[in-house]
Amino acid sequence: MKTFRWNPQKNEQHKVDRGVSFEDVVLAIDSGGLLDVVEHPNPKRYPNQGVYVVAIASYVFLVPHVEEPEYVFLKTIIPSRKATRDYGMRAKNESS
Repeated sequence: MKTFRWNPQKNEQHKVDRGVSFEDVVLAIDSGGLLDVVEHPNPKRYPNQGVYVVAIASYVFLVPHVEEPEYVFLKTIIPSRKATRDYGMRAKNESS
């Protein structure tokens, strides 16, 4: 299996801004939280990127990535209400 890499400064910023880190993403993927892998919605601008759809704590995050021969570079982490709804996830604080 390929290893994961990311920008450490961006990781720290995600921890502050979004309360989630690339380490959380990798842990979720390793523990079965990878829901889907889709093409980037803008392939002309980002021709080599795919998007991981990852469940973390009952919420879905979109994680654009670039697959290199020896590793996968994670670009950013995007929380997605739409993907959370579409993949049947529910935030912990939501009532039925």
